[in-house]
Amino acid sequence: MTTSGPDDSFSDDSFHVFDTTLRDGAQREGINLTVADKLTIARHLDDFGVGFIEGGWPGANPRDTEFFARAKAEITFKNAQLVAFGATRRPGARAQDDPQVAALLDSGAPVVTLVAKSHDRHVELALRTTLDENVAMVRDTVSHLRAQGRRVFVDCEHFFDGYRANPEYAKSVVRAASEAGADVVILCDTNGGMLPAQIQAVVATVLADTGARLGIHAQDDTGCAVANTLAAVDAGATHVQCTANGYGERVGNANLFPVVAALELKYGKQVLPPGSLAEMTRISHAIAEVVNLTPSTHQPYVGVSAFAHKAGLHASAIKVDPDLYQHIDPGLVGNHIRMLVSDMAGRASIELKGKELGVDLGDDRELVGRVVARVKERELKGYTYEAADASFELLLRAEAEGRVLSYFRTESWRAIVEDRPDGTHANEATVKLWAKGERIVATAEGNGPVNALDRALRVGLERIYPQLAKLELLDYKVRILEGTHGTESTTRVLITTGDGEGDWSTVGVGENVIAASWQALEDAYTYGLLKAGVAPAE
Repeated sequence: MTTSGPDDSFSDDSFHVFDTTLRDGAQREGINLTVADKLTIARHLDDFGVGFIEGGWPGANPRDTEFFARAKAEITFKNAQLVAFGATRRPGARAQDDPQVAALLDSGAPVVTLVAKSHDRHVELALRTTLDENVAMVRDTVSHLRAQGRRVFVDCEHFFDGYRANPEYAKSVVRAASEAGADVVILCDTNGGMLPAQIQAVVATVLADTGARLGIHAQDDTGCAVANTLAAVDAGATHVQCTANGYGERVGNANLFPVVAALELKYGKQVLPPGSLAEMTRISHAIAEVVNLTPSTHQPYVGVSAFAHKAGLHASAIKVDPDLYQHIDPGLVGNHIRMLVSDMAGRASIELKGKELGVDLGDDRELVGRVVARVKERELKGYTYEAADASFELLLRAEAEGRVLSYFRTESWRAIVEDRPDGTHANEATVKLWAKGERIVATAEGNGPVNALDRALRVGLERIYPQLAKLELLDYKVRILEGTHGTESTTRVLITTGDGEGDWSTVGVGENVIAASWQALEDAYTYGLLKAGVAPAE
């Protein structure tokens, strides 16, 4: 396969969505992408439908050079064009003799983005050259790349700070790039210190004074990168540079997903192929998995809390019309409504949550009232159901069916931690259970008392319920609740369990961490068997 250009089904060049996750986004603290990671993310971004994917700086490091070589051999892009990033020629040299400019051509990328200095102070202190030579460097490098058949974009680094210091010089760099053949000149808020009104005013002025096609690259140091990007669009910019999930140096870049969603849903601009926006949540989470960062639950549009409702007043309104408390239909971006159940829940919250979980409460107001009362009673004791949907579903089914859902009965359990003379510890647990009329005693060791209990429970039940072999404890959280002191405090445990196809969370509350953990484990195994379609014991 090759990196042939995108097909012509969606090739409107009047507005660009340019992604720089693989270059600028990879500069985030904690992200360290392999070549395989970069190839995977590039495929996701192409599937999403961005127009340009900036792959890195070929020649600057072996990893980026390898990425371009492998992308050329392994990926056929459907929507995007691959972009190589580099700098203008060195002071006093010729573009055709500069090895890093040659590396940009050798990458095979059809588009090149050049970073250029547009702040006079940076030219003199960082490049250590004259203002006129810097303009010549821009002009020569763009002309050379254009002559070699490459499309060229120019990133004017520190543009807004440079414009504030010396507006005429900053504009002269824009003119030089545009006159030399750059398709777009991108105004960069490199330090991320600008605000939307400032961005809009500067972009409008530069557009009027230079006639160049302008783009925007905004960092998020004031928390305004998305707003600044949209302000630039309001002023006439037709090229936006973003990163998936806002990844980037320091606090990050303009987040690709809210920018694109705003352009399509608020501005009415079709900037992605038809149907692509509905893949946005999936793409966001898939890229988060590749970079090994937990997706932000509160990210606009794609976060799991983006359309989550907790207050009873909100739930009552949503039951009548979801638009009363939502700015868009979450399905447009591949997300969905979530109803959170807590001590703030009212009848509408319970009814909607029951519908979400597939539990039909009908019009039984008495049943709904019992569930509301039960939730509030248990949350007062320290349980939390907004973070433990599986435990809530078990509670809901117990009230709806008039019996506790049960696959096994606990006779007793015990966990022992042995402190050995050599400084090591041994953790052993024994559980005594009844399942399908059979008494079971099982013992297991683990790397902690809770892990030992989990293993003992699995050892005891797997023979009777082989479906449990797929279960895996994925996450474990402990919190000491307020209201008491020291070692007598009430403990809450949240456990996340998975079966390879999905995951669920359960909660336990007890006088100590082991007792609370056992409750959460019991719920986790019970829900796992319910999810697997196993009939409960009579």
